[in-house]
Order: sequence, then structure tokens, then C-alpha cells
Amino acid sequence: MTESEFLVKADACLQEVQDIFERAFENDELDVDCKRSGNVLEIEFVENGSKIIVNSQAPMQEMWVAAKSGGFHYKHDGTNWLNTRDGSELFETLRSIAANQS
Repeated sequence: MTESEFLVKADACLQEVQDIFERAFENDELDVDCKRSGNVLEIEFVENGSKIIVNSQAPMQEMWVAAKSGGFHYKHDGTNWLNTRDGSELFETLRSIAANQS
């Protein structure tokens, strides 16, 4: 994938993550505050102050997630963002992380 293609996919991924968490907030499922600055999305859980950080790493063509449970790297396989270590899918992992951190 070219860098331009990666940047488009990464931006779409960050927007989708932000949309998911904002919908969860609007539906009273999670009390979160989302802030995006360029290629970094910060999701803060209001009640306990913990955060999930999702950002794109263009040189590696990866999405990185930092959370209380650790740091994770995801590469796009043409369809999904998959963890480079265990093959888990990004959005499923984010659901699990959010449930544990909220």
C-alpha cells in the first residue's frame, strides 16, 4: 500500500473509532470525551480519568493503541486492522478495552 493509501485508510479508521465512542456517549453507554489532533485520537473515560490513545504510524503503516492493558500495533490486511502479534481485530479489541477501562 502506498503512503497516500495508508493515510486515507488511517484517517477513516480514526474517524470510525471516534464515531463509535461518540455514539456510545450519546447513547449513555460510556461516559467518554474524545479529542482528536491530527493522527492522534484520545479517548478519556470521565469517571476514572483513564485513557485510550489511538494513532496512526505512517512509517510503519500501522495503527497503534495505548491503554491501561498495554500497547498494541495493527496492520491493515486489505479488509481489517489486525494485531501484529495475535491477529486480533482492532475494533473488537477496542470494545474489550473500553469495557475493562470504564
